[in-house]
Amino acid sequence: MLPLVIGYFVIFLARVADVSLATLRMLFLVKGKKFLAAGIGFFEVIIYIIVLKHVVDSLNDPLSLVAYALGFACGNIVGGIIDEKVAVGQIMAQVITMHEPLALATCLRAAGYGVTITEGEGRGGSRPILNLVLPRKQLKNMEQMVKDWDPAAFVVVQEARSIYGGFFSFRRQGK
Repeated sequence: MLPLVIGYFVIFLARVADVSLATLRMLFLVKGKKFLAAGIGFFEVIIYIIVLKHVVDSLNDPLSLVAYALGFACGNIVGGIIDEKVAVGQIMAQVITMHEPLALATCLRAAGYGVTITEGEGRGGSRPILNLVLPRKQLKNMEQMVKDWDPAAFVVVQEARSIYGGFFSFRRQGK
């Protein structure tokens, strides 16, 4: 009985590892780090094939399939957590606030963020739009600053695949 339980646990853990690696591989591929993605993919596929072979060889044991599926589900969760922790790359954020947007821009700049102000036209008329490009690792800090300033602010965040030039104090300070 114990060897069976250990086998199920190994299937589960291997699938968690394989799916977590798949998440990292896609993250690095999207960020343009194709050689790192290829290296991760190498190990991902080795784990995947070994575990899949074991599960296919024991199709008469439904618990192997359950362990495999649970590992896949948990691997997605673990991969998402790893993605949040690694936070590779840059993001673009647009902030629209009705509460002193120019003063918010000054506060964000004082905190080291580069802010470009453009004008936007909405249902309520013309409004300043604060545009920022920042390291993904700084997103939560920037969002908290904006929420503290104006909990009703409208914020849009997008991935930035490639950037060059401009003001990036966090890169210069090594943050």
